[in-house]
Amino acid sequence: MRSKLLWLLIIMLMVGCASQSSIDPTSAPTIGSATDTPIPIPTPSPQPEVCVETTGWYEFFEVESTLMNYPMEGRIYLPPCYGFEADREYPVLYFLHGQSFTDDQWDRLGVDEAMDAIANSKEQESYIIVMPKETNYMNNQWESKFGPSLAEELVPWVDAHHQTIPDRTGRAIGGLSRGAAWAMRTGMIYWETFASIGCHSFAPFRGDFNEAPFWFKEIPEEDLPRIYIDMGFLDVNLDAANVFETRLMKYRIPHEWHIFPGTHNENYWSTHVGDYLEWYAEGWE
Repeated sequence: MRSKLLWLLIIMLMVGCASQSSIDPTSAPTIGSATDTPIPIPTPSPQPEVCVETTGWYEFFEVESTLMNYPMEGRIYLPPCYGFEADREYPVLYFLHGQSFTDDQWDRLGVDEAMDAIANSKEQESYIIVMPKETNYMNNQWESKFGPSLAEELVPWVDAHHQTIPDRTGRAIGGLSRGAAWAMRTGMIYWETFASIGCHSFAPFRGDFNEAPFWFKEIPEEDLPRIYIDMGFLDVNLDAANVFETRLMKYRIPHEWHIFPGTHNENYWSTHVGDYLEWYAEGWE
């Protein structure tokens, strides 16, 4: 009896092994096989690049001049995120220093910090500021070629090398003291180049009072520039500036005339530098 049971067990084991060997292992589904349906992985949407710069910077320039026997030198303030948008064009302010100073004067007065604040506020247009150096500041306005070189040589160079609005509507010229005299003279003579003129602690050149009517007559009424003049009430040049301002009134040249507390010094200019830059920005809104 036991022998029969043993043989029956052996036969059952042999039948089971034969059944397993007849199964095709390739027909069994496996995890991750090529026959599985792939699960799509979502592609994240590209995030737009955002400029996070909050401060501008200076570049220095040296432009060869055929009008002067030395190059035009100076510095350029470029606002935060300049160059981030390749097709963006910026307005330009040409900002002139006072007599016996150099192109670092406006930097010392805080023009870059004030311009950074305007750019970060997003309330007004940010812009480029060019600060050329007048090397021979003892020359009179007729002998000096500083103004003509600025308008005829420096402006085209800046337009060619920077992202500027290459038109008078995108340009202003301003300055303090002797720089204000150059701003008035150059801005009026080259009215097709500049749309705004700022004269801070205006110290007009001798003789420009008599030349001014000829400048005014050359400018079409619709192209008269915006003009801003400010003085400290203790400024030694207040009388001279007041005489020039009567010229503007006589010939009905629109302008702003401001008298503030203060005198002819850097404390006065640093106090008002933010107001100056906001006024130029308003012309480009």
